[in-house]
Amino acid sequence: MTELRRTVETYWSAAEARDWSTFATTLSDDVVYELPQTRERIRGKDAYVRFNREYPDTWHISVHRLVADAGSDHVATWVHAVVGLEEMHAVTFFTGDDVGRITTVTDFWPEAYEPPPGREHLVERY
Repeated sequence: MTELRRTVETYWSAAEARDWSTFATTLSDDVVYELPQTRERIRGKDAYVRFNREYPDTWHISVHRLVADAGSDHVATWVHAVVGLEEMHAVTFFTGDDVGRITTVTDFWPEAYEPPPGREHLVERY
């Protein structure tokens, strides 16, 4: 198991537990967090921890899948989030430094939408 993989596992479990001191230990001091859909960027550990700590509403995260190559400084996760009454999925990409701390986090929170008509005979909806 890679060091970054363990770090990302700790990151998500600490976030779910609202254990912000442990969450902070997973991050490099100059971590960069990006949300491409909203074009938001947060720089630095203190700001990123505060962003998560102050996130409105009740939320819960569970990791559906975590992918990490041995010896790689990249990890990807697919998570299921519940925010209030809304449920969604996200894909998050992590990059790490040489001691296994997270240096970049890029979150993709796609919106659900109805498929275009004309392919109902090919697909199964779930």
